[in-house]
Amino acid sequence: MDKNMNSDIKLVFAGSRVEGLFLRDLLMDNNIGSIVKDALQSSVQAGWVDGLPEDTIRIFVEDEYFDKAKSLIEEYFANRDKKDD
Repeated sequence: MDKNMNSDIKLVFAGSRVEGLFLRDLLMDNNIGSIVKDALQSSVQAGWVDGLPEDTIRIFVEDEYFDKAKSLIEEYFANRDKKDD
């Protein structure tokens, strides 16, 4: 991500840890940097675990990459959810 502290960031995904880490890599493969907030990892490091909330991972991207990131994520979910005929 750009080191410009004035850049706005936007939430592009909130969900499971497994999908979140996959999507982080998908974004990275498409040259989109991200910030990942992992509630589970943070609570483990603090010495306690807050269970496994459905939105344990939150992924943020810079505003200028938001549309591209959102499109990639939507495409991933559309393909994942397709049912074979």
